Amino acid sequence: MTALTLQLPPNLKFTDEKFEQIVAVNKELRLELTAKGELVIMSPTGGETGNRNFDLLGQLWFWNSQKNLGKAFDSSTGFKLSNGATRSPDASWVKMERWDALTPQQRKKYLPLCPDFAVELVSETDDVEDTQAKMLEYLANGLQLGWLINPKDKQVIIYRPNQAPEVLQSPTSLSGEDVLPGFILNLQPIFA
Repeated sequence: MTALTLQLPPNLKFTDEKFEQIVAVNKELRLELTAKGELVIMSPTGGETGNRNFDLLGQLWFWNSQKNLGKAFDSSTGFKLSNGATRSPDASWVKMERWDALTPQQRKKYLPLCPDFAVELVSETDDVEDTQAKMLEYLANGLQLGWLINPKDKQVIIYRPNQAPEVLQSPTSLSGEDVLPGFILNLQPIFA
């Protein structure tokens, strides 16, 4: 099953509160809201993708616990982008100064910002083109570094502001560059 996008009438716009209410009464669903006001129902991942995502998150968590430069998030975290979309990357990270600038109330809801770093891990149910469009959306909303990881093809697309996406074939690791200083993602368990 792939993601299902519900087209909504143009006059039906969700406030943050209404979207949160829909999510709250549909806890078994993973929902995103596009900038066009489309409601996207994401299907659950399979075991292999779930394990890969867990490995990715574990590596990010370990680096972040050592450096303490920001806050890391899993795929259940919603980010309210400036274009009106509410998105949930598979893994993400926000610099500490941006996190500290949020009020306690803002931290409890969908975060009203774009992450500095985001990863989308392509699963068997994902459409690669839709995932690439999502990465470009993050970039347009302030992303500083993004990785689209496709284990099936052993391919990574790196997204950076004001640069064409860089495609890597079968890399063994990825650098967090100056956004995540010292972070090296080992891709061997993700591509295994």
